[in-house]
Amino acid sequence: MLPGVFKAKKKDGTLYYRSSITHKNKHISLGSYNTEEAAFNAYLTATKILNDESITIDSFLDKLDLPFDKCISLINFRDNSIYFKTPIYVRKDYFQYFFSPTIDFKFDSDELFFYSTRTIQARKGHYFVADYGTQYTLYSRYGIKSYGVRGKDYEFKNDDPFDLRSANIILLNSFYGVTKATHKGKNYYKAEIHIVGNHTLGYFDSAVRAAVCYNKAVDEVKKSGLNKEYNINFLDGLTPREYATMYYTINLPNKFLRYLDDNKKPGR
Repeated sequence: MLPGVFKAKKKDGTLYYRSSITHKNKHISLGSYNTEEAAFNAYLTATKILNDESITIDSFLDKLDLPFDKCISLINFRDNSIYFKTPIYVRKDYFQYFFSPTIDFKFDSDELFFYSTRTIQARKGHYFVADYGTQYTLYSRYGIKSYGVRGKDYEFKNDDPFDLRSANIILLNSFYGVTKATHKGKNYYKAEIHIVGNHTLGYFDSAVRAAVCYNKAVDEVKKSGLNKEYNINFLDGLTPREYATMYYTINLPNKFLRYLDDNKKPGR
């Protein structure tokens, strides 16, 4: 067999070829291939990457005989002496996760362990990871709500939506059911809840009061028996007494209450 190539068989008996390389006492799998020649080319490419510093993450890695993500892992291993199975390249104070040749996410260094063991995936324009069997979007990991609107609920200091370092993320609103709004020429926090359509609950001078109003509306929806699931705002900055005082002094709109009454489930 050619160097770095090993024969293998699938369960149905089909022959294929595995490629691997050992560098700095680290054994690295390079993938499976249909022909011995393709597996050997992968081995040659890996050897070249590990020994030629002119090959960088800015090179045309998609033209090499290895998957793009494997090229990134090898370059990082060569330059930083640490191997990750995920396509990570470590910088001085942060690291890049290369989703594709044209998309790379930037994360703070303290996130390195998390992303070195998880694969970023995409579906319908949303990026997510799986963690203990649960999938959630990347943005939600950094306090950006799933329904958040860029420019209204959050923004990026350098205007790069793939730079998820903490210093680059500006949360304009971190509460459910709350958005910044202008009402009668003044800036307020708008509380609203979605039931088939959106129901405006009121305008407040603080995001906290708007968040409490939303929570109260959720409670009323549950009392009415409507089959809706909502997230609740947790307001750690308020004592139980402060929360209760604010909760009971906030009045929900009569229009909203009538809607709930008209659509109340029998027996409620």
